[in-house]
Amino acid sequence: MIYLLLKGVEIYTLVLVVYALLSWFPGGYQSPLGRILARICEPYLSIFDRWNLHFGPVDFTIMAAILLLNFASRGLVILIGTFL
Repeated sequence: MIYLLLKGVEIYTLVLVVYALLSWFPGGYQSPLGRILARICEPYLSIFDRWNLHFGPVDFTIMAAILLLNFASRGLVILIGTFL
């Protein structure tokens, strides 16, 4: 179970990175892949919109989302490990 949780977080992290890299390509978010990734990533990323993580032209929202996701999964693994 813990392995599946960590694998799922790893895959979702990769999806978030690919979604972030699409910003480098003109029309990347309007492509079929971009629309699919937006439907997967935007619900989670919308949680971080109220934090205003834009510094100049750079947006650190996805980096904060990835860090929080990984910290939360590691914490959950530790929590599950203590009860097993």
